[in-house]
Amino acid sequence: MIPWLGLLDPFPPVESAQEELGGLLAIGGDLGPARLLEAYRNGIFPWGTYEGYPLWYSPDPRMVLFPDEFRLTRSLRKSLRSGKFEVRFDTDFPAVIAGCSETPRPGQDGTWISSDMMDAYIRLHELGWAHSVETYVEGNLVGGLYGLHIGRMFYGESMFSRRADASKIAFAHLIRRLQADQVGLIDCQMRTGHLASLGGREIPRDRFLTELQALTATGSSRRPWSAVDLDLNW
Repeated sequence: MIPWLGLLDPFPPVESAQEELGGLLAIGGDLGPARLLEAYRNGIFPWGTYEGYPLWYSPDPRMVLFPDEFRLTRSLRKSLRSGKFEVRFDTDFPAVIAGCSETPRPGQDGTWISSDMMDAYIRLHELGWAHSVETYVEGNLVGGLYGLHIGRMFYGESMFSRRADASKIAFAHLIRRLQADQVGLIDCQMRTGHLASLGGREIPRDRFLTELQALTATGSSRRPWSAVDLDLNW
């Protein structure tokens, strides 16, 4: 039986997540900043809705990427050095989340990024918790990603690409940004071949929660991101 959350109900223990349902933990609650930050700090994330109510997940194992394990392939290095792409941080978060919502996903009918979900993450961006990395060609947005930065954790939410390598280029710049900020782990949530090709791997949920507890114990500045202090010598 999946618990239904009222507005003031706490999340159930993550150990009660239904692994046969992909790690589904609970239904309901709201998408306010306090609820979302509580979820991420406890290894829980929203993904999709049921009759308009958010679905909350905490899968085991958990897909993660340690920044120092990022796999920079020869072809991606060539794209980064080509000069064709411009990368910006936090200049058009709404356009990035809209791009992610419009991108078809294999095996998915429609998008899990509803208008309520978009509004929730835009609000987190306005509060300094959520960030975007954007890839442009000739001034046009062709790819990007967004997620949350809490302490020394980054929680990747979604990425999109309208040009070959556009999202990977954004991801490479994300890695440099996170390394500069001494971020120790990227939560990738669920396994995909794309993330595995970049260096992502699965770890047991209990290890993920241990890492999470340590990395979110420190504060984060919540400043807008930039590339000013990054080493971009690919």
